[in-house]
Amino acid sequence: MPKLRNIGHKEIIKFLEQQGFVVDRQKGSHIVLVRIISFSKQVLTVPSHANLDKGTIKAIYNQASRFVPESELQKLFY
Repeated sequence: MPKLRNIGHKEIIKFLEQQGFVVDRQKGSHIVLVRIISFSKQVLTVPSHANLDKGTIKAIYNQASRFVPESELQKLFY
């Protein structure tokens, strides 16, 4: 598998908003995005940092892969 790209929170949030997520709230440096699909509430959390560590990017990728098709995620993350 190719290496993860260095991306910031704004790029990730913009991508997730295109997938139907909405910024619900922010507490400190964590932004919570929510998408409701047929009585199911899908929640993702993204830290608000300009540059994210590779481990954090991988954790966001794994978290988002539960709700977003991996083919779409790979376009942003790899």
